[in-house]
Amino acid sequence: MRYFIAALIPALALTFSACGSNSLTQTQPSSSTSISVEADPALTAMLPDKIKESGIIQIGVDPTYKPNEYLNGTEVVGWDVDLFDAVAAKLGVETKWNPGAFDNLLDGVQSSKYDVGVSSFTINSDRLKKNTMISYANVGEEWASPAGNPGEVDPKNPCGKTIAYQNGTVQQDEVKAFNEDLCKSNPIKELGYTGQDEVNNALMIGKADAMLADFPITQNAIQMSDGKLEALGEQYGSAPYGYVVRQDATQFADAIAKALAALKADGTYDAILKKYAIEAVAIDAFEVNPQV
Repeated sequence: MRYFIAALIPALALTFSACGSNSLTQTQPSSSTSISVEADPALTAMLPDKIKESGIIQIGVDPTYKPNEYLNGTEVVGWDVDLFDAVAAKLGVETKWNPGAFDNLLDGVQSSKYDVGVSSFTINSDRLKKNTMISYANVGEEWASPAGNPGEVDPKNPCGKTIAYQNGTVQQDEVKAFNEDLCKSNPIKELGYTGQDEVNNALMIGKADAMLADFPITQNAIQMSDGKLEALGEQYGSAPYGYVVRQDATQFADAIAKALAALKADGTYDAILKKYAIEAVAIDAFEVNPQV
């Protein structure tokens, strides 16, 4: 089985066959250059029987985290989507993207509702206690405020300020850690939202003094704000993103890691990141349950 990725200048476009109303069918004008993703039968053989029989990987995703994963109409798109679609092509199967709330996705993987969680999950020790994770990028965090920082937020000392974040993320943990320690006597007012789009909106309308999110998400929010938002400080605290599978799905995880390595070797991995101008998040080794 062979899948094709059509390379545009200056951007790369992906065209994969998929199933279901929420799955990806993203097309762009054709060009004279194409990159093929050749399915590897040895990796296909490593897949769980359920996936081999159906030919489809069921994916849980929260499509509110632009540019990583987000909705374009009813389609789930983004660099996370492009990359895992390429992984699936290397595995010889298709993808079905199932939108859901971020803080419910891990339960969905553990209950086998989803085969994989693909939603910008930072790999940390708490998540590794109940899941198997495969690293595929290294991403930091960044703060943002309304232009001019009218709330005078100091990212190193945000005590007493109103800070927005997406529920279930490491940013929620970070804000809570401030309130348990440095800001205990003058706590941050926490604004937790189900979707990142709600976080961005809270900042745009002045409901929050600042927001905290992963670096690509903060940068995208700033770029889309027409000058209304600005970064507070630089990217910091880089940590690995990981795909999430059931804790006992170690062979499936190994297959995903090997597929990523193959995509790195043939240039597909780097081409996808280049499309979104996020080459800085690239990694060279793809590990199952890396030390964090």
